[in-house]
Amino acid sequence: MTDAPLSDEPASFEVTESTVVYEGAVWNVRRDTVAYNDDAMVREYIDHTGAVAVYAEDDEGRVLVIQQYRHPVGLRDWELPAGLLDNPGEDHLTAAQRELGEEADLQADTWEQLVRYNTSSGGSNEFIQIYRARGVHATESAFEREAEEADIVVRWVPRAELVEAILDGRLHNSALTVATLAVDAIERRGA
Repeated sequence: MTDAPLSDEPASFEVTESTVVYEGAVWNVRRDTVAYNDDAMVREYIDHTGAVAVYAEDDEGRVLVIQQYRHPVGLRDWELPAGLLDNPGEDHLTAAQRELGEEADLQADTWEQLVRYNTSSGGSNEFIQIYRARGVHATESAFEREAEEADIVVRWVPRAELVEAILDGRLHNSALTVATLAVDAIERRGA
């Protein structure tokens, strides 16, 4: 047993075969054969571009949440403005700034990295980088939305209300949950 701080450790094993078994509109399904412990192990997973999300706060300390239809879970869920890292060469922060503008017609003066996490380490290589944005104000023009973004509902909610809804099981979006509980912990520590 060690007293070292708890931390995930990088690990890689030889991939002897890798094929895309399904090519999708948003992400692919990949099948890898991995040389692991003197054996061949086959794993299928969602090969994802990665994503960003924005925990935006107004001057009153309220949090911006948006509601939109999410087909896989059959919900109009409340979530943070978020989106894919699907523009070649675009860095995470630029993508987060773009998503806040596209989904809420907002921009922010201050940006800081909040938390980065893997959505499902056994089934996807997707990581989401969440940014905390403050000094939020309207963009000069509104973004033209389509598909499930066309009827986005925007709401400003006190953090305490979000924490209560998450712990009561009324909100389920992972990025919203992770970011809200992270900020709540940071604020309780006085950081």
